[in-house]
Amino acid sequence: MDGKTDSDLVKDALAGNGESFSALCRRYYPAMVAVAQAVLTDRHLAEDAAQQGFANACGKLSGLTKKHKFGSWLAAICRNAAIDIARRHNRINYFEDFPTLEAKLETDDQDFSQVKQAIAKLKPAEKELVFLRFYNEKSYDQISNVLGISIQAINGRLRRIKKKIAIHLNGNNFAEVKK
Repeated sequence: MDGKTDSDLVKDALAGNGESFSALCRRYYPAMVAVAQAVLTDRHLAEDAAQQGFANACGKLSGLTKKHKFGSWLAAICRNAAIDIARRHNRINYFEDFPTLEAKLETDDQDFSQVKQAIAKLKPAEKELVFLRFYNEKSYDQISNVLGISIQAINGRLRRIKKKIAIHLNGNNFAEVKK
């Protein structure tokens, strides 16, 4: 199943092959958790949102007309599930639960706090890119597949995001920020 395209797996799932939908779930689960975590910040709630997104997608799969766009279609469903959970929990409060990201930054608490503030000021779509690329370590190809945007667009957006973060950090006397 690993060598099959998304389109092939979707067609097989629609034909009643449950293993094909399971393969899609395995393929996209980490990315969907990252998409949801960009909204929720809580890993456990993000996992719930991802699972809800998959459940919703399973029920709507027959309505997917562009089967090769499964990843971006699923991301939209997952994002909406995360927003619904955030509303129910009154929880759109970015960056409260990031021990893994903090460890990756290898900075002291003050530095991490400034980075969190800089990222919190980004637009939701920019935060999603940050989560997918830097927190979830997705490749540009994987991000392109999930968000349905070109690699060139991802590259340009990430450059602009890094510049915004650098400007924020420089404005707050962050040590050794490189542009």
